[in-house]
Amino acid sequence: MLSRQIAFVGLILAALVLGACGGGAPGGTTATQAPQADVALGKAKFEDVCAACHGKDARGIAGLGKDLTTSQFVKSQTDDQLLAFVNKGRDTSDPANTTGVAMPPKGGRPDLTDDQIRAIIAYIRTLSK
Repeated sequence: MLSRQIAFVGLILAALVLGACGGGAPGGTTATQAPQADVALGKAKFEDVCAACHGKDARGIAGLGKDLTTSQFVKSQTDDQLLAFVNKGRDTSDPANTTGVAMPPKGGRPDLTDDQIRAIIAYIRTLSK
């Protein structure tokens, strides 16, 4: 009985140590760590702010916004980098702009907070293929 208790405590300690090690992307966080409440808020904010150009399903709208479900750009960025990108936006003069349509800072919603944008990022990451 004592050996089972010791083994159980050992497993708990190992889980805690491994959990504390992180595993997120360098310099940022990953959506796999995002609480479900953040993802739910992100979905609601995405539909309110981003869907007009990227589509309600985030698969893009021709001539407006890119498909975010397969975007290599989204996959290659940390959450902190995506936060900075959304806060800044992308002008049509940016060589990386392939749509010819500007993405305004914060999607044109200056009232968006960093926490709301992080929730949107968490939601988008759940859609990634």
